[in-house]
Amino acid sequence: MNSEKHTKTNRPRRTRSFLLFPVLGVLCGCFVLVLLAGFLEAQVRPDRSEPPALAPPPQLKLPAVEKRALRNGVPVWIIEAHEVPIVQVSLVVRAGAGTDPPDRFGAASLAAAMLDEGAGARSALQIADTVEFLGATLTTTSGFDAAAIRLNVPVQQLDEGLAIMADIALRPTFPAADLDRLRQERLTALLQARDDPASIAAVAFSRIVFGRTHRYGTGTIGTEATVKAMSVEDLRAFHASYYQPLNATLLVVGDITADAVVPQIEQHFGAWSPTAAFKEPAAVPVARQLTGREVYIIDKPDAEQSQIRIGWVGVPRATPDYFPLLVLNTVLGGSFTSRLNQNLREKHGYTYGASSFFDMRLSAGPFVAAAGVQTDKTAEALGEFFAELNAIRMPIAADELAKAKNFIALGFPAEFETITDLARRLEELVVYRLPDDYFEQYVPNVLAVTAAVRQAAERYIQPSRFAVVVVGDRKTIEPGIRALNLGPVQVMTVDQVLGP
Repeated sequence: MNSEKHTKTNRPRRTRSFLLFPVLGVLCGCFVLVLLAGFLEAQVRPDRSEPPALAPPPQLKLPAVEKRALRNGVPVWIIEAHEVPIVQVSLVVRAGAGTDPPDRFGAASLAAAMLDEGAGARSALQIADTVEFLGATLTTTSGFDAAAIRLNVPVQQLDEGLAIMADIALRPTFPAADLDRLRQERLTALLQARDDPASIAAVAFSRIVFGRTHRYGTGTIGTEATVKAMSVEDLRAFHASYYQPLNATLLVVGDITADAVVPQIEQHFGAWSPTAAFKEPAAVPVARQLTGREVYIIDKPDAEQSQIRIGWVGVPRATPDYFPLLVLNTVLGGSFTSRLNQNLREKHGYTYGASSFFDMRLSAGPFVAAAGVQTDKTAEALGEFFAELNAIRMPIAADELAKAKNFIALGFPAEFETITDLARRLEELVVYRLPDDYFEQYVPNVLAVTAAVRQAAERYIQPSRFAVVVVGDRKTIEPGIRALNLGPVQVMTVDQVLGP
């Protein structure tokens, strides 16, 4: 029995010893591979202790712009881009909201919206069907400074697309039924704005800073009263006054050549002639600047957030301080990592986002710092806004300034990726009468900004003279706002803000 027991106990031991050597071999091999992999990784692992150095911004090389003119004097700017068989044609007309008659605010916007509601022999439905059949897109739009008709079409269908575009631009019919429909849509939008604190804040800020009679004191679509008063005759008169050859420019970008496309455009736009004596649009007067800080609370009972708007009259697009202000605002509120956003969103959690911007138009538009904040943190958020608005007037550290300039410079070339992008940037040259090499010099001008930022901040950021507009639940926010002692506080109702 003892012998059998001894034999039984020894067999497993011999078996385990036999298996142990291959297992050890595999383990040793894996260990060597792990060591080797770690050694190789150590040789190629990037240094994460500091962010990598930025490469110099890529040089922006834009295609040449060839300038021609039709027999009626309409300028035609052409850029050849043959990568895709598509053409973008834009007709830019200096007929923005800045040209609205004083008693017809919204005329430019409504006239532009009506252009494709019927033109030539086509109804709105026929226009839409034909454009879709061509595989094209055709849009009409209007802002404060200009109106535009934009056609994006396959190059094989360009001639048919131009025919529709010319009808829309030159021969709109302004059907009364379609005007009534668009009028009702706009009245509905104005009514809905009464329930939206952000919309209320935008309207209130414009009216307080610019005044009710100034064109920039009212949005581009006008007011309830002016929209109701608009007639077909008003829109026809506006179109006749401003949609004229001497007030327009055609831009063509895409898979074309100048010699081939100009005759096509001439065929459809060359006979365009004025239907009324042309008078150069009058400039929008510069608004009276604020002289002292004013605080306004617009009561929106039980609002879940407070909408804050702070600022005053800014600068026109033609300001010589454009590039210093661009860099300055990038530091202050023009990017996700800006001071305002990092403070109010990342540090304190008062908002999903805080920002600032200079809205530069043909005349001086607004400078605005804005956010929607927690109702119970309204006063604290205002305090942080003014802390940053005052701090931006101090010298900006070299690394922060460099980061802002690189943010602008490195992102700028992406704004020219498509033919639509190119055409939109050309519109900017036309509307604001910028030099031909403006975009080629854009990045060098940004990178050259230094001490001018401090001077621009001292001149254009003056918190002691800003309007402060807060839309929110008055019973909750008023005590805290008054305790800040920012200035005289005036309480308004929504009707007072959005009324006639």
